[in-house]
Amino acid sequence: MTSRSISPGFLTTARKYVRATELTGFATLLLCGLLALGGCAARRASWASHSEDSGMSPETIRTMGPDQQFTELPLTTVAQRVRALHPEQPFNILALSGGGADGAFGAGALVGLTQSGTRPRFSAVTGVSAGALIAPFAFLGPDWDRQLTDAYTSGRAEHLLQSRGPLSVIYGSSAYRGSPLKQLVEDYLTDALVQALAHEAASGRLLMVATTNVDTGETVVWDLGSIAVNGGQHAKALLRDVLVASASIPGLFPPVIIRVQERGRQFEDAHVDGTASAPFLVPAILAQQTAGFDSSPRPSAVYVIVDGRLSEEPRPVELSFRAILSRSISVGMTHMMRTTLELTASRTEREGAYFEYAAIPATYQNLAPLDFRVSTMRRLFQYGHDCAQTGRFWISSPRIADRDVDPRGEEGTHPNARCPAEDEFIGHFALR
Repeated sequence: MTSRSISPGFLTTARKYVRATELTGFATLLLCGLLALGGCAARRASWASHSEDSGMSPETIRTMGPDQQFTELPLTTVAQRVRALHPEQPFNILALSGGGADGAFGAGALVGLTQSGTRPRFSAVTGVSAGALIAPFAFLGPDWDRQLTDAYTSGRAEHLLQSRGPLSVIYGSSAYRGSPLKQLVEDYLTDALVQALAHEAASGRLLMVATTNVDTGETVVWDLGSIAVNGGQHAKALLRDVLVASASIPGLFPPVIIRVQERGRQFEDAHVDGTASAPFLVPAILAQQTAGFDSSPRPSAVYVIVDGRLSEEPRPVELSFRAILSRSISVGMTHMMRTTLELTASRTEREGAYFEYAAIPATYQNLAPLDFRVSTMRRLFQYGHDCAQTGRFWISSPRIADRDVDPRGEEGTHPNARCPAEDEFIGHFALR
């Protein structure tokens, strides 16, 4: 796409999308953002040698040592160390997907699980994009539900989308300013939260967030707990940068430059939304069954919250270039999520772990990932909360279903949608 192909009404269309909660504008902006990042990577080729040397992949993790230097460790090493600290305890993993404003669904569900008394204690929590912003609260547990609720129901997110001007898409790195998102993260990333993260990480639990390296196009997994423990006076700024980067949708928000000390050298890497390379993160090594001191298998369980739908809403599509292209990209992203979910379910079962997941049913109307209006987010938060509180949130794999767990409960409060556990389309992914 060249600059001539972007019409003067492009940003106007994007703004209308936000107000009208239409998905096509989002997909078009995402496409333009991905193309723009290609040019950004070319201009920053001087940093590519560091990225190529790093060899980052979803099976390695960038962790910070006591010397405040980053090291890329195999996840196998990290998993063995964490399991050794609690050799007889089950290993529960929570993966939170991206979804923009739809993260209110997962946030509400966590609070609802707390109130129903069924929220597991997670040994490892992973987050991507919107899931990255929820992940610290999910990691810290019910004591931080009040802050999590405030983040998604207070209306502070209503002002995230601030335009950078009509020419920003052509000549800049994003359509919207990055400062509102940065400020939102800073508001909740308090000293008390950083200290709590450090305490939990020191006990042997894992908090991981994924970003996408602009230069390589590869996923980078960050050990946030190690940053909280060893980051010193720079811990808060580093945590903020990683969280903002993971939630910075390409083309909508600018890339985040993260300064990294590694192997005695300092580098500057540009990072964007983790969902550009991974819809959610469940490292295979973490789901493996292991034996305790008595050599009996210790059960592992993987929980995945998809902050979005697994199917497209049927609707007429205008037979124009932009509409068809936008719809095609949106369909591709949805199918990538479904494929990743199916592969994760199959792999988790093969490793001998239990698997449970949830997603927003297609019957939930007027869903849009960029609709940050407080009324919309409160409604979705309450929906996720009610489904979780009444025991109708998780969809279980056949192994869990054999344990006689009844996923049904009381009727929810949302008049137009079934809960995930009642949705046949979402449920069939557990049976593949």
